[in-house]
Amino acid sequence: MCGIVGGTSNRNILPILIEGLRRLEYRGYDSAGVAYKTNGKISLVKNAGRVDDLAAKLNLKTNKSNIGIAHTRWATHGVPSEKNAHPHNSKNNIYVVHNGIIENHSALKEMLKKEGFKFSSQTDTEVIAHLIQLYTEKGKDLDSAVISTIAKLKGAYALGVLDKNNPDTLIGVRQQSPLVIGEGFEEKFIASDIMALSNITNKFKFMDDGQIAILEKDQITVTSSSGVAARLKTQEVDSNAYTNDLKGYSHFMEKEIFEQSDVIKDSLEGRLTKNESQEGIFGVGFEKEMKNISNIQIIACGTSFHAGRIFEFWSHKFLGINCRVDYGSEYQYQEPIKTDKTLLITISQSGETADTLSSLKFAKKSGDPVTLTICNVANSSLCRESDYALLTKAGPEIGVASTKAFVTQLACLNLLLLTLMRVHNKLPAARKKITAALKDLPKLINKTLKMTGEYKQVAKLLFKRNSALFLGRGLYFPIAREGALKLKEISYIHAEAYPGGELKHGPLALIDKNMPVIALAPDNEHLAKITSNIEEVAARKGKVITIGPLGRTKIDKNGGHIKIPKTLDLLNPIVSVVPLQLIAYYTAVFKGTDVDKPRNLAKSVTVE
Repeated sequence: MCGIVGGTSNRNILPILIEGLRRLEYRGYDSAGVAYKTNGKISLVKNAGRVDDLAAKLNLKTNKSNIGIAHTRWATHGVPSEKNAHPHNSKNNIYVVHNGIIENHSALKEMLKKEGFKFSSQTDTEVIAHLIQLYTEKGKDLDSAVISTIAKLKGAYALGVLDKNNPDTLIGVRQQSPLVIGEGFEEKFIASDIMALSNITNKFKFMDDGQIAILEKDQITVTSSSGVAARLKTQEVDSNAYTNDLKGYSHFMEKEIFEQSDVIKDSLEGRLTKNESQEGIFGVGFEKEMKNISNIQIIACGTSFHAGRIFEFWSHKFLGINCRVDYGSEYQYQEPIKTDKTLLITISQSGETADTLSSLKFAKKSGDPVTLTICNVANSSLCRESDYALLTKAGPEIGVASTKAFVTQLACLNLLLLTLMRVHNKLPAARKKITAALKDLPKLINKTLKMTGEYKQVAKLLFKRNSALFLGRGLYFPIAREGALKLKEISYIHAEAYPGGELKHGPLALIDKNMPVIALAPDNEHLAKITSNIEEVAARKGKVITIGPLGRTKIDKNGGHIKIPKTLDLLNPIVSVVPLQLIAYYTAVFKGTDVDKPRNLAKSVTVE
């Protein structure tokens, strides 16, 4: 699974396919391949390694074709190798590229073996090619054979299909894994990401789950999985929006905040079943290794550190596994700790954070941990140095103050939580509830994004102040820290976060009528305690702004209350961070600071 590009055109398609794969390299991959028609047959070129190596192998100067499919693979079933690379074929007739996971591939494989089919790879994808071939041998035309095949498949998938006996036809299928159709003049394309085609066309059709697209040079036919014709509107897309275009927003930070409902959906898509996390999303062998894990160590910096602290609470409550979180800048300078039977997680937006990378190398020297990185940039140093990687799929984040990368890190860490709960056979009923709530999360984020008027009112209070305090308890304390970090990063207002109970151990001395306090008020066992802390502030004339899923109550102390949508308590911190991001953003706008490029800071911290 990873990246799909395919097309049919009057011009040579091979350079377009290779460039499309290059544009998808950020998604992460271990091998690549292309199948293309020429001289009445389909040629197949695959390579374990980089797209540039595939291009050299393909020899673009001499080879030409008008139709083909290409793929970058990130291993789930089967080790990274040329044999397991896509495309896969059946009897040199049917060729398939595939993103996703076929859950019932083992049963299908046994059935196909009885039909006389032989398998040459370890992948789940090969069963798709053989199934289509089987149905064509039984007399079905190509599109009917594809429809019959997907009726047999269980799981999430996006497909690109070529048939030697249908020389001008390319088929695309979408089921819980992204696939778009690109339109040009007398040429048509499929891709798993608009970015792959952004240099070719700005006209796209967005497929829905269960749809099949039959592409020819001069027409596109889209049907449902039952063969009923469907109409998809062609949309013109500003292709630069998928690289560095502001898309009508004033700042990249603003744009990236408002992308959060979409990127969370992208981060989760194809990675959840009906009741829990999808098997194999962390790579081949990961879940087997997790059975022996008795300790979790997280290493991160800045915003990513706050995401790690959230997971620490999740691990203790739902797994009963000890979890420790350390700053990358500190971990490597302590006495070595034996890391056998430890899952060591690094979290980074860029994958190049020097402190985190150095700490990862330090940990590997002092033991034998299983290493996993949660990262937004494929082929980064952390991805290369780690045993396993899960990409957050946040897309390019240009604003220095991280926003959408943070919420997708939390989404991916929740996928990790669900996976470990499943591997350790913990709380199946809870897994089902968490999964349902995760799927609902983008909708709740979207609702929260619409409350801009309330956030601006708080920003009008803050931007004339020199300091602010943030309070939270339990899961909400790391979110309070994230809110304080955002405010100080882009508005240059001194901001600190404290656990609510620590207020009386010093910071209470700072409270007066000029000190605004933002308190996260959860609907859980911490509510009574945080309410007491708020009362302590109010008694000293501090102005308190509360944020939480409750309506107006006695916790509202003159500063106002922002009511956010309610979800499971373990996920409400993700919703809670959105108001804090926008409050910081509007405060900085009112102050007139350089929001996207705050002074003294860099997006990727590549020095220790």
